[in-house]
Amino acid sequence: MNLLKETLKSISPNNLDAMKLTREKWDSLVKPIGSLGQLEEITIKLAGITGNVHNKIDKKAIVVMCSDNGVVEEGVSSAPQIFTRLLTESMAKGITGVATLGKFTNADIKTVDIGLNGSMDNPKVINKKIANGTKNFTKTSAMTYEEGVKSIEIGIEIGDMLYNDGYDILGTGELGIGNTTTSAAILSVLGGLDVDTVCGKGAGLTDEQLENKKNVILRGIEINKPNREEPIDVLSKVGGFDIGGMCGLFLSAAKNKKPIVMDGFISSAAALCAIKLNPLVKDYIIPSHLSDEPGAISMMNVLGLKPLFNLEMRLGEGTGCPFAFQVLESALYTLEHMGTFSEASIESDVLVNIREE
Repeated sequence: MNLLKETLKSISPNNLDAMKLTREKWDSLVKPIGSLGQLEEITIKLAGITGNVHNKIDKKAIVVMCSDNGVVEEGVSSAPQIFTRLLTESMAKGITGVATLGKFTNADIKTVDIGLNGSMDNPKVINKKIANGTKNFTKTSAMTYEEGVKSIEIGIEIGDMLYNDGYDILGTGELGIGNTTTSAAILSVLGGLDVDTVCGKGAGLTDEQLENKKNVILRGIEINKPNREEPIDVLSKVGGFDIGGMCGLFLSAAKNKKPIVMDGFISSAAALCAIKLNPLVKDYIIPSHLSDEPGAISMMNVLGLKPLFNLEMRLGEGTGCPFAFQVLESALYTLEHMGTFSEASIESDVLVNIREE
């Protein structure tokens, strides 16, 4: 608990001076003011995070938190629980979606067993197992409060280690059959939203199975009565170890004044927990894509974040992060290499600031 408390206390606001200088630099470049939209805003945000106008992304990684969920006993997923383990092994082999995209974008993949059901002896998987999956939250809390704290602190430890190892940016990913159920439960409680609004078909359910999934979430919330004012209570009662681990990654990024990319629906549930623990964390998060999960728009509204793109993806794993890395790198390159009005011998006083329209 000490690591979590110290981390929360150490988080400070973004550097407004660096953001102002970066905005002014963009406005000096040979283009209508504000015309590059989110490309400008993402680098301004990065300047606020690091405190530097000039930034580079040389070393990047996506951390994939792998964990099983006891609630799958209730038939909330079309895939059997063993798939979590099989996909984790595939992640270590480098053949999953995010592993493939990571190779393409030169991003390392760090695979973490934070709560798989059963042992895994693989040197390419970081062993941080808390338990053999969570419990069925329709019968009892998914985990103890202490396990919830531990899952967050594991994420903080891994984030701290990677940032200290020289990584400029991290992405958040996960593997866990049943984790759209836990994410929807967390959003329903922390966001104060109806289960019908936040719950979708995940990896693929029939209409009848979807109704069962909604009822399972409602039962879990009714039985456990999570306190929406206490995010760790919510996480421990209806969440998952993977979500707790990613929550810790977001907190580590804010503590270390480093950027971190949020993937899709499950990743954003972890971000919601982190922001509820310390609202300043929001300033360090770069959202990647809008998940095709039905609750994704509601999640973004609750978070107050705007995704960079919408490719109608819903794979999870952290697959949105490599694309966000490329967008950010492109924006930084443009900021550093685009010519100025002075170099082009153009008078900029006549231009309208598009941002203000």
